[in-house]
Amino acid sequence: MAKINASIEVSAKHVIDGKLDSSMLPGGTRVYITDVGIDPVEDMISAARKVTEMGYQTVPHIPARRIESEAALDHRLSGFVNEAGVFDILIIAGEADEQMGPYSKTLDVLQSGMIDKLGIRHVAVGGHPEGNVAYDGQDVMQVLRDKIAFADQSDAEFRIATQFGFDGANFIKWIKDVDAAGITAPIHLGVAGPAKITTLIKYAALCGVGNSLNFFKKRTSAIAQLATKHSPEDVVGPVEAAWQQGTGNLAQIHVFPFGGLQASATWLTERGSFQFEEQQASAVPA
Repeated sequence: MAKINASIEVSAKHVIDGKLDSSMLPGGTRVYITDVGIDPVEDMISAARKVTEMGYQTVPHIPARRIESEAALDHRLSGFVNEAGVFDILIIAGEADEQMGPYSKTLDVLQSGMIDKLGIRHVAVGGHPEGNVAYDGQDVMQVLRDKIAFADQSDAEFRIATQFGFDGANFIKWIKDVDAAGITAPIHLGVAGPAKITTLIKYAALCGVGNSLNFFKKRTSAIAQLATKHSPEDVVGPVEAAWQQGTGNLAQIHVFPFGGLQASATWLTERGSFQFEEQQASAVPA
């Protein structure tokens, strides 16, 4: 039976330090480069170029709230496109103590017009199966609907990439809710790769996936269990079954390699999760 396709997330530092190489994943795999505000833009662009040169489809994060000006957005996006051969991005609000420029949310970046101006062909926007405290009382589904609706004004293809979680049943319910809300963009569902349970609890607390964290803690309450490794199959198994049944618009999983890039790449390879969709890999300009 077919296995659900996967993409993976890396940091710019991991790329620059050589922790990712061209043999780790099949060519054309989407590799997202996370941006949590600690890497200079030039390092992000350099890492993106390296990922593209390895033959992967590079997907840098664009954090709206941390972009200081329209010129800064143009510099960042132009650098990714012209210097790193990037034509696929993930736009997020981006956690920041305060808004650093004119962009407070994903939609502000989309409305800048720079996506189509630079010829970016694929755009992911964030999905939050457990809600998002940053929305401050806004209807989470309506926010998602507004972001995806912008696809009608763009030449780019849009998709949804979600935060990770540990409750497969809740994920499946959310996918059905998205479908019921009339949102038809493909969903790339975030899951944590193999890692120590203590590591996952730390990242879950940092990333604000509280409901899923509580679910996870209930299943791993014994001290002995906390010292063991988490198998992503507990989440991916039911999600994959839902995908095989054609549930909603679930298209693939997106892996957060908290237990190490190699561990996640090995797990994905062994389970056969690289039957990926047809997608045009980007190319570094000569």
